[in-house]
Amino acid sequence: MNYTLNQLQIFLKVVKTQSVTKASEELHLTQPAVSIQLKNFQDQFEIPLTEVVGRKIFITDFGREIAEAAENIINQVYAINYKTLAYKGQLTGRLKISVVSTGKYVMPFFLSDFMKQHPGVELLMDVTNKSKVVESLEKNEVDFALVSILPNKLNVEKLDLLQNKLYLVGNSNKKYKKRATTTDVFKELPLIFREKGSGTRQTMENFIEQNSISVLNKMELTSNEAVKQAVLAGLGYSIMPLIGIKSELYNDELQIIPVKGLPIKTIWSLIWLKEKNHSPVCISFLDYLKKEKDAIVKEKFSWNEEY
Repeated sequence: MNYTLNQLQIFLKVVKTQSVTKASEELHLTQPAVSIQLKNFQDQFEIPLTEVVGRKIFITDFGREIAEAAENIINQVYAINYKTLAYKGQLTGRLKISVVSTGKYVMPFFLSDFMKQHPGVELLMDVTNKSKVVESLEKNEVDFALVSILPNKLNVEKLDLLQNKLYLVGNSNKKYKKRATTTDVFKELPLIFREKGSGTRQTMENFIEQNSISVLNKMELTSNEAVKQAVLAGLGYSIMPLIGIKSELYNDELQIIPVKGLPIKTIWSLIWLKEKNHSPVCISFLDYLKKEKDAIVKEKFSWNEEY
């Protein structure tokens, strides 16, 4: 056996994502690089670790046992690194956060200085839709989650970070009056939705239902970036979080269409399971946020007040 830590990490990511393509994206590697390292790793075993049926990859029972062993090995390597840094008096350990997809415009600003202050802390941040974020929190796979809609069925504690505003947004081809229009405007507009399980989708659907809005044409896309690009291209309109369209508004590529009842206002909150036994890293991060969050909001997000 002559496998490397890099091969172990690649194999674990393939097991987790069930896809070479997704693994390459999350590891920021090319797909051929992941495929080559995966093959080199598998060639060291006489029993298959994966099976490919059609275009889909499946992990064998033996492969799952190897993945479990690989994770233990990598954890031991991290433990060695942590002990070295701890011996020097540095804060060490992992900080695991699951973030709803639009939260990628928010969470990095609340992490940046903390990570610079504590180079011994390893950040694992997963960006996905709301239903998967809640699932990972429920399974206690992460320390914290960033959401704009609190989960109903979980007993959680929270720290509010930032107000979230959602507006009806279109490209700049057709100019709308600055005074608020009625919800009748929706009868004319093809609407673009996020996928099911998205918090933005849930907020948008609640607004439509509460206002008895009839939607004639609609499209569904699987990320905030995809929705934004579709709106820019003139494929339709969408109710979008202000946080994700700053540059496009400043460059006059997108416009906010004033509608009565909008913006919808929610709160970006960091949440965790009640009675969670936090690690020293998590305790330190919470203490940092409680002290610094107002200053971060003022420095990084004051532009929100313009809208």
